[in-house]
Amino acid sequence: MVNKKQHQPLNRNAIWKYIVLSVSIVILFLSALPSWYGEQASVHIKHPNQTIDVLAVSKYLSQADIATTAIHQTNGQTIIVLQDDNQQAKAKDVMEQHLIEGEVIALAMEPSAPDWLTNLGFAPIKLGLDLRGGVQFLLDVDMEPVYHAHRQVVMDEFRAKVRGSTGRHVDDSVYLSFRSSESLQEAISVAREEFPQWQRAVSNNQLILSQTEEERDALRASTVLQNLQIMRSRIEHLGITEASVQRQGQSRIRIELPGVQDPAAAKDVIGATASLSFHSLVSERSPGAFVINDENGKPVYLNRNAIFGGEHIIDARASIGEMGLAEVNLVLDSAGGRKMSHHSRANIGQPMATVYNEYTQGRDGTSIKNSEVISVATIQAQLGSRFQITGSGNLAEAQQLALLLSAGSLTAPVTIVEERTIGPTLGAENVKNGFAALALGLGLTLTFIALWYRRLGWVANSALCINLVMLVGLIALIPGAVLTMPGIAGLVLTVGMAVDTNVLIFERVRDKMKQGYSFAQSINTGFDSAFSSIWDANLTTMIVAIALYSIGNGPIQGFALTLGLGLLTSMFTGIFLSRVIINLIWGRDQRRMVKI
Repeated sequence: MVNKKQHQPLNRNAIWKYIVLSVSIVILFLSALPSWYGEQASVHIKHPNQTIDVLAVSKYLSQADIATTAIHQTNGQTIIVLQDDNQQAKAKDVMEQHLIEGEVIALAMEPSAPDWLTNLGFAPIKLGLDLRGGVQFLLDVDMEPVYHAHRQVVMDEFRAKVRGSTGRHVDDSVYLSFRSSESLQEAISVAREEFPQWQRAVSNNQLILSQTEEERDALRASTVLQNLQIMRSRIEHLGITEASVQRQGQSRIRIELPGVQDPAAAKDVIGATASLSFHSLVSERSPGAFVINDENGKPVYLNRNAIFGGEHIIDARASIGEMGLAEVNLVLDSAGGRKMSHHSRANIGQPMATVYNEYTQGRDGTSIKNSEVISVATIQAQLGSRFQITGSGNLAEAQQLALLLSAGSLTAPVTIVEERTIGPTLGAENVKNGFAALALGLGLTLTFIALWYRRLGWVANSALCINLVMLVGLIALIPGAVLTMPGIAGLVLTVGMAVDTNVLIFERVRDKMKQGYSFAQSINTGFDSAFSSIWDANLTTMIVAIALYSIGNGPIQGFALTLGLGLLTSMFTGIFLSRVIINLIWGRDQRRMVKI
C-alpha cells in the first residue's frame, strides 16, 4: 500500500526555521565574541556634579609610573583602563589622593572588545573567584544579641505599662512577676495586644512569655536579610563592583570579592559591627534606665529606648571642626530626621548622649557588646536631618567611623568563620588548565566522530563547535551568570552530551539504511524516531540541573547553570542545526518513502 504522503518531498525546512536558526547563531556569536577579547583592569571615578581634567589624571598616574591604555569620560564618570592588571590597587590609591567631595572611586574590569561590539550591549563572561582570584569570607550572624534585645524590649514595655511589675529573662523566656492578681490580668491583656507572637503561660502570679519557633525563624530570616543588604552597601563603599553576597544556610553569609588580593581593608569593614545610637539622659532610678561609661570611665545613665539608631544614617563624612577637633557630619533619612526634629524640639536645653556600640568575639566564640558614650551635648536648638558629632578620636578614627556608619549598622553582629584568598596567578592557572581540558576533550571527540561517522560526523562536529559558541554567548547574555571552575567542567560535560544527541540520531539513520531505506528516507525517519529518546534523556538531566541550582550555592550553581544551558544549546544544534545542514547537502533525494 502506498502512503498518501508519498508525493510530498522529504527533508524540506520552512523558511522561518532558516531565519530563526540564522538569527540565533548570529546573536549568540556576537555575545560570545567579547569573551574572546577578554578584559582589562580599570579604575572608575564617579563625579556626577563636576568633571575631571583628563590630562591631570594622566599626569598623576604617569608620575607614579602607572601605564594606561585609555582614559575616557562617559555618563558622569571617568574610566581609566590600565596596561598592567597588577597596578589596579596602586592606581586607586593615587587617585584617592586627588579626589574632591562627592567623588567615588571603584575598581572594575573593562572589556577589551571593540567599541562597536560593546555599544551593542554585549560584554564578556564574568569570571568567578576561582578563575579571577580574590578573597572569600564566610560570616556567621550571631542572633543571640537580637533575641536578647527583643526580650529586653518586652520587660521594658511591661515595666512602663503595668505598675509593680518586675522581670527577668532566662534562656528564651521572660518571667514577669506582679504584686497582685489585678496587675497580672492587666499584664495578660497587654501581652495579648502588644505581643501576640509570644506564647503565654501563668504560674503563681507570674506571666511567662516565650517566643515561638516560627517567630524566631522569621526574626532570623529578617535579620540575615538586613545584614545582607548592609553588607552589599559596605562593599559598594569599598569600591568593589563585581562582588557576590549571598545567604548560605540559616544564619551565614558568603561574600566573594573577585580581584581583591589584600583582604585586610575589606575584612576591617565587612567584619566590623560598629554603630551609633542616640539617647536622652535620665536619672539613676528612672524606669528603663541603663548605665554606660564614657571615654573617661564615668558612668552615664541613659534611656534604654534610643531616639534613633544607625539604620537611619544615609551619609557620614569626617572633617576637622572649628575647634580643630575631628568630627563626623551625619545626614539622616526622612524618618530619622523626623525623630531627631521631634525630640530636639521638645528637649531644648536637655543633654543628649551619642553611644558608640561595637561587638567583639570572646574566647568561647560568643559576641560581646562594648558600648561607650563618646559625647554628651546639650541640645541648643531644634535639629534636623543634618548635624555633627564629636568625640570619635583623631581624623583617621573619625574617617573609619564615618565609613562604617555610611555603609550601615549591622542588625546583628557577625563573625568571620572562614577566610580564603586566591591569588591572580592561581586564578589564571585555573583558567588555563580548565580550557586545556576542554580543548583536549573537544579534540578527541571531534576526531572520533569524524572517523566513525565519516560524512555525517563532519556535520556533527560543525554542530558541536557552534554549540560551544552559542553556549558561551548564552552565559554572557544572562545577567548575574558567573563562570567558575565547575562551570568549565559543565562545558566539558556539554561536549559529551551534545555528541550523544548526534550518536542517537546517526545510529537510527544507520539502522534504517540497513533495512533498505534510501539515505534521504533514513535521514527523515532517523531524526523523527530518535527525538523521543533524546527528549527524555535531556529532560531528566534538566530536572537534576534545576535541582542543583535551587539547592546548591556558589560553584554548584555555576555547574548547574552551565549544564542546564548546555542541554538547551545541544538540543538546538543537535536536532535543529544538524538536520538543516544534512537536509541541504544530502537530504534532497527525489525518491519517496514507501510505508509497507
